[in-house]
Amino acid sequence: MPNPNSEDLIFELALNLIPKIGPSLYRNILAYTGSARDFFDLPVGKISKIPRVNKKFAEIRKDKDQYFKEASGIINTCQKKGIKILTFSSPEFPARLKVMDDCPMVLYTKGFIDLNPSRSVAIVGTRNATEYGKNITKKIIEDLSPYQTTIISGLAYGVDIVAHKTALSTNLPTIGVLGSSVDQIYPAFHKSTADQMMENGGGLISEYPPGTVMHPSNFPRRNRIISGISDAVIVVEAAQKGGALITAEIAFSYNKEVFAVPGNLLSTYSEGCNNLIRSMKATIYTGPKDLEEALSWSKENPSATNTKTKMLDLSKYNEEEREILKILLERKELEIDQIAILLNVSISSLASNLLNLEFEGLIKSLPGKKYKLTQ
Repeated sequence: MPNPNSEDLIFELALNLIPKIGPSLYRNILAYTGSARDFFDLPVGKISKIPRVNKKFAEIRKDKDQYFKEASGIINTCQKKGIKILTFSSPEFPARLKVMDDCPMVLYTKGFIDLNPSRSVAIVGTRNATEYGKNITKKIIEDLSPYQTTIISGLAYGVDIVAHKTALSTNLPTIGVLGSSVDQIYPAFHKSTADQMMENGGGLISEYPPGTVMHPSNFPRRNRIISGISDAVIVVEAAQKGGALITAEIAFSYNKEVFAVPGNLLSTYSEGCNNLIRSMKATIYTGPKDLEEALSWSKENPSATNTKTKMLDLSKYNEEEREILKILLERKELEIDQIAILLNVSISSLASNLLNLEFEGLIKSLPGKKYKLTQ
């Protein structure tokens, strides 16, 4: 985590607080200026030349003391409450999120939490889970135990809370993505489960700073984070409308693996899953073998990836080439711009190194400017 007292953190939070600077524009500013600090120091004439930035945003900086004061207040509150602040440039920031166009630029977390696990699966479903839904949720997570998978969900009633509790009972780390701030557990009834999650290798994550007033729109928005930090999303039970289907739709748009548990044709809470399968936005989930095949998993310890990396004899390659190989070992295949974001390098530099690795026969290019390992 960045040092809570560092000026860099204050500048990044202040930039994030400026109205109408969304994720795309925020990244544009960082790419052009190099840092949030430099954005506040650039002359008006230069800042207005940044793509998609006009004089309006340059003039907003005259109110920078207001944003610095608010950012400082957030940092102080987080220190007192034991909340970590992760900005987009933080090493601990979830790499899976960085490739999202609507990625939040600041996250707040609590617990001993790894936001870049080797494997992660989101389990979502209706708040009105049936006994069938609850039992299936337990079975899915128990089956995932040998794969040492981090379980992601939303800490809501129904399928979510069953997923978190079952992960705890099977010693799997579990992360709750909140539509509230991490210092305000909602629903409050799940606070004891949240505390256990934070003590057992998991924790809570939110894009909302402490003290944020909860709004109904927060909860659909948080579903993009659930999808984004997961390798796959499994929908257990869902009606025709609801948060679980929103999460599935978002995951589908991110080209994530989406699975749905088929259900009773007469059950209201099977309609959403059955429709996802029928519309081919989700693959039917029948067991852990489905994940194995889709994600190229095995029951070996995920850390075995490091062994495979060593077997490639990476010493003959430069640092950026080594990082490319490591990422492709973990993520199967990625687009060139996704790799650039994850490595924080320019496309031109990356293209050169990808070409070298392709000549070496280690990677191959795919349609859509994607790359994957040849072995």
